[in-house]
Amino acid sequence: MASAIHMPEPLCLIENTNGRLVANPKALTILSAITQPVVVVAIVGLYRTGKSYLMNKLAGKSKGFSLGSTVQSHTKGIWMWCVPHPKKPNHSLVLLDTEGLGDVEKGDNQNDSWIFALAILLSSTFVYNSMGTINQQAMDQLHYVTELTDRIRAKSSPEEDGVEDSADFVSFFPDFVWTLRDFSLDLETDGQCITPDEYLENSLKLKKGTSEKDKMFNLPRLCIRKFFPKKKCFIFDRPTQRKQLSRLEELHDDELDSEFVHQAALFCTYIFSNSKTKTLSGGIKVNGPRLETLVLTYVSAISSGDLPCMENAVLALAEIENSAAVQKAIAHYDQQMDQKVQLPTETLQELLDLHGACEREAIKVFMKNSFKDVDQVFQKKLAAQLNKKRDDFCKQNLKESSDRCKALLKDIFTSLEEGVKQGVYSKPGGYRLFMEKIQELKKKYDQEPRKGIQAEEVLQEYLKSKESVTDAILQTDQTLSEKEKLIEVERAKAEAAQAATKMLAEMQIKNQQMMEQKEKSHQEHVRQLTEAMEKERAQLREEQERTLSLKLEEQARLLKEGFHNENKQLQYEIQKLQGKMEEVPSCVII
Repeated sequence: MASAIHMPEPLCLIENTNGRLVANPKALTILSAITQPVVVVAIVGLYRTGKSYLMNKLAGKSKGFSLGSTVQSHTKGIWMWCVPHPKKPNHSLVLLDTEGLGDVEKGDNQNDSWIFALAILLSSTFVYNSMGTINQQAMDQLHYVTELTDRIRAKSSPEEDGVEDSADFVSFFPDFVWTLRDFSLDLETDGQCITPDEYLENSLKLKKGTSEKDKMFNLPRLCIRKFFPKKKCFIFDRPTQRKQLSRLEELHDDELDSEFVHQAALFCTYIFSNSKTKTLSGGIKVNGPRLETLVLTYVSAISSGDLPCMENAVLALAEIENSAAVQKAIAHYDQQMDQKVQLPTETLQELLDLHGACEREAIKVFMKNSFKDVDQVFQKKLAAQLNKKRDDFCKQNLKESSDRCKALLKDIFTSLEEGVKQGVYSKPGGYRLFMEKIQELKKKYDQEPRKGIQAEEVLQEYLKSKESVTDAILQTDQTLSEKEKLIEVERAKAEAAQAATKMLAEMQIKNQQMMEQKEKSHQEHVRQLTEAMEKERAQLREEQERTLSLKLEEQARLLKEGFHNENKQLQYEIQKLQGKMEEVPSCVII
């Protein structure tokens, strides 16, 4: 699929027009065609800080995302560029470049907050790009991170235990990369050289104090520390002389500052090697169509005045995919049955066994392609459709068998009926000849293959339809005494009764087989559902353990820095999470 991605240039994914955010259908169409998992890298930052240059480098191009060289913000909304991932086979790299934050021309920074929130929700790696050092001004400009609790919801309804919704942010937020442009400081503390990551960690340290100023100082730092699972920092020297910056996309690497070129290469290598596949709660790997659904769901929520909600987005995605999973499963069942079943089958059990095998495979297809099937709504739909398919096959099997048997009887018994019309049996000794002929033709009928399950019933119906003819021939045969005729009548009745008893027993066996098949079907659904739920539990446990580990690491940092009050809220979150991990969810049986 990677070779099929052909985007010679970026395309606007979410347009920001007159204060409204609208998804671009052309961009969504491109996403819908990407069946591979996607690694989504979004970049956000103040306007005119060189964001687009870095994104072009990640795309392996010198041009693409608009650089602009004036104080006017060039990129409006969120622009997308999908390229084959240079390091991960069978993955696509989706680059999202956002309009510059803080553009004075816009006046209203409401949309800035939404652009910031959308970039976080859609990405697996979130790059924040700024100029110079990480000082208080840089933190103040990153106020958008403190507004995320008013822009994003993890769950559709608040927790009853008092834990803030933002406590779950770390479980689904992207990794955080801070890129510092035109960085001129020496990286050292107390005369010791430090790494850019250590510089970031030092910059995120909190200030002791309870004043409003202290709270404002700590808030963005706390948010970054608590919300993002992984944090990384890169520094960049000025790429070239200020007058040359307007020609940046035209300059070759040998015309740029060598240290900047090296730093840009390090950044790209890190992103290619460490940016993860976009993954949703439950370990759901996002591909193009899923990313398309997320875009539509989030933009729709914002447009309607609601907050984008991760839980709702996953459920909306699940509804689309689970519905498709039912159709895939049914299509697989139809294909398998068409290949394996030849009607009429000799026995009902033969048909039910074939159905059971194909049903088992169909359920497997559904389980593979479905997730978050709340209350097994879609699995129940699948079960209902499979049951109807089974019943339809049984009805068709009866009809095919009945039609074939009737056609055989018409063909085989033609000579008998012709003899009756010609009076062959309306003479002394005719009854014996008539009965011998019937036995001969019945034997011939019995020897015909693939008559199906209606063979005996259709034969008995045919013979019953000839009772008046049989009786007439019997009564007109002058070679038989009245007593012999009575004996023949009783014999015929006994045979008919015996045949009826046999058919009743066969009907009971068929009913029993149907009941057993229905029970097997139910148990197969339960078995595969139980396996799926066990996998979901294991996945949830893994996610909870990862989240717990991140919270414990942050708690250790807070305690080490002496921030006991901030630790109290985190400790409460940790206890609640540990409580959830001890709960054993019950297996819902369909």
